[in-house]
Amino acid sequence: MAYHSMMAAVRSLEKHGHLIRVRTEVSPELEMAEIHRRVFEAQGPALFFERVKGSPFPAVSNLYGTFGRTEFLFRHTIEKVQKVIELKADPANFFKRPARYLSAPFTALSALPKRRRLGAPILYGRTTVSQLPQVKSWPMDGGAFITLPQVLTLPPGTRNIMQSNLGMYRIQLSGNDYLPDKEVGMHYQIHRGIGIHHSLYNESEEPFRVSIFIGGPPSHAFAAIMPLPEGLSELTFAGMLAGRRFRYLWHNGHVLSADADFVITGTIRKGMKKSEGPFGDHLGYYSLAHDFPVMEVENVYHRKDAVWHFTVVGRPPQEDSSFGYLIHKLVEPLTPQEFPGIEEIQAVDAAGVHPLLLAIGSERYMPFRERQPEEILTQANHILGSGQTSLAKFLFIAAKGDVPGLTTHDIGGFFRHVLERVDWKRDLHFQTKTTIDTLDYSGSGWNAGSKVVVACCGDKKRELATELPSGFSLPMGFSTPRFALPGILALKGPAFSGAEAYAECDELARHLESFELAGIPLIIICDDSAFLSAALNNFLWVTFTRANPSHDLHGVLAFTEHKHWGCRGPLIIDARVKPHHAPPLIPDTAVQEKVNRLFVKGGELEGWG
Repeated sequence: MAYHSMMAAVRSLEKHGHLIRVRTEVSPELEMAEIHRRVFEAQGPALFFERVKGSPFPAVSNLYGTFGRTEFLFRHTIEKVQKVIELKADPANFFKRPARYLSAPFTALSALPKRRRLGAPILYGRTTVSQLPQVKSWPMDGGAFITLPQVLTLPPGTRNIMQSNLGMYRIQLSGNDYLPDKEVGMHYQIHRGIGIHHSLYNESEEPFRVSIFIGGPPSHAFAAIMPLPEGLSELTFAGMLAGRRFRYLWHNGHVLSADADFVITGTIRKGMKKSEGPFGDHLGYYSLAHDFPVMEVENVYHRKDAVWHFTVVGRPPQEDSSFGYLIHKLVEPLTPQEFPGIEEIQAVDAAGVHPLLLAIGSERYMPFRERQPEEILTQANHILGSGQTSLAKFLFIAAKGDVPGLTTHDIGGFFRHVLERVDWKRDLHFQTKTTIDTLDYSGSGWNAGSKVVVACCGDKKRELATELPSGFSLPMGFSTPRFALPGILALKGPAFSGAEAYAECDELARHLESFELAGIPLIIICDDSAFLSAALNNFLWVTFTRANPSHDLHGVLAFTEHKHWGCRGPLIIDARVKPHHAPPLIPDTAVQEKVNRLFVKGGELEGWG
């Protein structure tokens, strides 16, 4: 059955044991986020906060908190949507297995948005921004934010809903210099569809009208983050995944989602910006305050049984990891069509998504000679030149056929495969002074940094070590060697101190020339090697969120040959915290102590934290 509203989804989850109610009044100032994080960490149920301090509206979070619950929410439609996607990837599938795809045309019909011309649930009442749950997740956040907004825009000169863009762009509700109840901040990043519309409005006399939806059927929030081709409205996907056409109406010059719980309408002021942030984001650090567009609020609508839908982001994995899981599950059949020759591609969630991309491609250019990276380099360039994957900072690409069963889903096994074969003299390919993810502060400036492709194929070259060679030593300032994975050695280094730090890396590289390190192709300098090596996710997070390839890659016996950089010994990645990095997310201990009462024996959330 299709969910007509968020409340319908809440009741279904509660009926099937996937949701619990928090009846105690809870403050949206850090407390709700702290409760959410603990329950998510315990792989617990969705949370329905009945009494939100300072707001007349209840709230729900952790809706997609486990992969299993995410699949439960869409259990009636996932397989149907998959069939439509399979047909898009290869229409000939219909003739190969017609019985499997008989339902596909009916699923596609639900993709067509449906206009409401009479009354709609969203027009039940009006409220103000300050009456909405003012959820603040981390101590240094600049104010309250909407963390699961669905932001709808249309290009100037059209009312054709099929030309709309629905995206999930961060909305700051309070704090900084925003006028209470009159202004909200609109944070969006590069490679986002709203940017195209914004550019068009800057060249137009029309006001840039924006509608922000919160809640509605669970598929609507998911559709806002679905990577769809430009020109294809996300509302079509929202309808298919919901199993029910997206209902909308025009009201006071704005598009409203008829089934949303809340809709905030307004106009982005052309040429005006205000400081937005800081905000504790999904890389595990704060995104700092920067100037972003401002939306002048006109109206805030809500339905009768309105529920505020929110999430809490932070160091991955978090609830938003389920989005990546389901996206990958749905669009995997499209990978060969989108990236010819690519068999698998995975943005690594534990590394913050964009900092690390793993891929498996094909190597068919010269099958009559020794295998070496050729075709996979072409494929890597395609990946880095296409949409969201262009934000990847480290791209490791291997060739299928070297060993059976290679997969990006086994991250440890994938690194083992690459490090057994990589040739640092040949296989490093840099892009310098380029764009990187807006939230990644490891680069040389905002949205500015570098990329590196590690492309390898061929026969196994080395056995990976898990023990240090005899007589191994380190220069002064370096200590505590620990193996993070076979062949990957983490070293505790001195605190990073600008130009002096680069000299320290050079000194380390010279010192290591004395040892036989063939089985240790990768060395990580970090601030805490015990932490980095304690878990695979720690290695992924520290290494790839704290390194800028052009600045932080060094090597034993390094060389430059006709502008190509490589090294004959181990590659060294400097993953220490740098002065220009954003601070990591640390919970407020006083808030943690305050909410403990809900988790102790007899508390409402006993057993979930």
